[in-house]
Amino acid sequence: MYGMLYESVQHYIQQEYGMDTWKKICQIVDCKHQSFKTHQIYPDKLMPDFAAALSACTGESFDFCMNFFGKCFVRFFSNFGYDKMIRSTGRYFCDFLQSIDNIHVQMRFTYPKMKSPSMQLTNVDDNGAVILYRSGRTGMSKYLIGQMTEVAKEFYGLDMTAYVLESQNDICGGTAGPIKLTDGPLTVIVKYRLDFDNRDYMSKRVNVIAHPSQLKMPSVDLNVFLELFPFTIVLDHDMRITLAGEKIIETWILHNPGVNPKSFIGSHILERFKCRRPKDTLIEWETILQMRTVLFEFELIRTGHNRAAYDAALNIDFDNFDEASLNEAQSMALASAQELSAENAKDDAVAGTSKSKEEIDPATGQRRHSVGLRSILLKGQMFYIKDVDSLIFLCSPLIENLDELHGIGLYLNDLNPHGLSRELVMAGWQHCSKLEIMFEKEEQRSDELEKSLELADSWKRQGDELLYSMIPRPIAEQMRKSEEHVCQSFEEVSVIFIEVLNVYDSSSNNIQDAMQAVTTLNKVFSALDEEIISPFVYKVETVGMVYMAVSGAPDVNPLHAEHACDLALRVMKKVKAHALPGVAIRVGINSGPVVAGVVGLKVPRYCLFGDTVNTASRMESSSDPWKIQLSNYTALKVQKVGYKVEARGFVKVKGKGEMETYWLLEGPE
Repeated sequence: MYGMLYESVQHYIQQEYGMDTWKKICQIVDCKHQSFKTHQIYPDKLMPDFAAALSACTGESFDFCMNFFGKCFVRFFSNFGYDKMIRSTGRYFCDFLQSIDNIHVQMRFTYPKMKSPSMQLTNVDDNGAVILYRSGRTGMSKYLIGQMTEVAKEFYGLDMTAYVLESQNDICGGTAGPIKLTDGPLTVIVKYRLDFDNRDYMSKRVNVIAHPSQLKMPSVDLNVFLELFPFTIVLDHDMRITLAGEKIIETWILHNPGVNPKSFIGSHILERFKCRRPKDTLIEWETILQMRTVLFEFELIRTGHNRAAYDAALNIDFDNFDEASLNEAQSMALASAQELSAENAKDDAVAGTSKSKEEIDPATGQRRHSVGLRSILLKGQMFYIKDVDSLIFLCSPLIENLDELHGIGLYLNDLNPHGLSRELVMAGWQHCSKLEIMFEKEEQRSDELEKSLELADSWKRQGDELLYSMIPRPIAEQMRKSEEHVCQSFEEVSVIFIEVLNVYDSSSNNIQDAMQAVTTLNKVFSALDEEIISPFVYKVETVGMVYMAVSGAPDVNPLHAEHACDLALRVMKKVKAHALPGVAIRVGINSGPVVAGVVGLKVPRYCLFGDTVNTASRMESSSDPWKIQLSNYTALKVQKVGYKVEARGFVKVKGKGEMETYWLLEGPE
């Protein structure tokens, strides 16, 4: 939802219930937004969450709070001048109800990502009206009641009450969308009864009851009607085309070569046209009867154009025909086909001899090649004609300018002489539906860009995780900043060596034994990785059967010895719990100064250097299975804080001679 909806909620909660209540609501729903931006998109779930939180704070029902939010929005949008647009829809409240969808269409230019619902006025009487609400969101039915109530009161001076007659797929308290148990799209459908004083509207409706003079008038022949309105389609109860205006048929023939033109009459309307508005509407007789005040847009389904389509339509043998024998319709179609063929041939000749006259795309500045006829949009209303028991789609083509008129294969004389169709084309006025197509394309590009950015962020996170697994985060950040100083000295750290024993018999040449050894080693090292708690302990590397870690680097840690011993005790317990047959580990720990830095360009590693590292390695190599051996300095350091150690005595250490060492038994109580 756009931020303007949440702005209204925030403003009126603070005004009606106080700032403390709003802060408490934000705390309950864990809302991090201090304020909302009008044109920014926010999660849909915030609206029911705010309503539930307000209900908990005030004791009011959830439905009351959603109703209150709907009223708040109507009061709030008057600050933006939208109240003038509401008042301009008509003299009566029913006029507004009929215009809701058209208002949403106009608002798409200001709020291009708006997911507006669809509302149709299905019935009116002296005591009110019935509207049908369709949406992809659930839980907003009470919010809509609040909006309708406030509009009726503020703009039309009516006291209105509303209640739900029927509801489908609506879930109270949620806006994530209806639960889908099938693969098809689901829509929330709610039928409301609105009770208000509607006598003025009903008394001034025109042609509700036919005047006696009208009853004496003869019926109009549909053929005459189609001549007056050449862009007209007549539909039966099955929504099949029974009759159509001359220009509709000619245009369809132009855009669909190779298809038998006789198949147009009798086909279902959705076989020849795509319904662009209202969206997600079921094209059925009963549904359309309830939507006679709604503007429909149908896009012609096309495959291209050529003269063969005209030939097939009129059953003309161009090699053996008498032009004098053609009827008027055949003569007009033949003339149009010949003119179109001549123009196409002329265009091809010009394109072959002069590329300088190719059309220039104003958006890119590049030469744009012809792509044939453009798609045609038909916009109009559905009317029920009782005399013929049919629906008539009375429409006009949506055309921006003369270039587009030619692009869809029409001429000014083809347009309705009544109305402003010709004037609109000549003036080049921008039509709403064409702009909407552009907005939809931009919205699609925006969605694709967002997905690309999300994918790029995902790749960056994966790259960072891989980098931080090789190099400590602080060192990696320094390297990213091109800082040369990546070598550090530490006064005192604790180095841990852990060796896995009895994993592989080096004298064996069996591949299965080697594969089993790799699997076992992976289990042990994975268990050790799980016990590494950053930033207290950092895994340095694994070499063969030996696992190396350090505490106190790269993050300085005064409790490095304690954390190193804790790690050793945890891994002993963890590996024993795996109960790997014949496998054992031994651990050695030593504390002292080291120098650390990143070594190498390809597969760089964070390495430790110094006598402390060598001594820790000797502590591990001279240890016993399932034992943790500590150097004298480390043992005395941890013994002071309650760790239990046991003197092993003097051990001969390679390169060190005799060294007094200790066994680590357990941690402090």
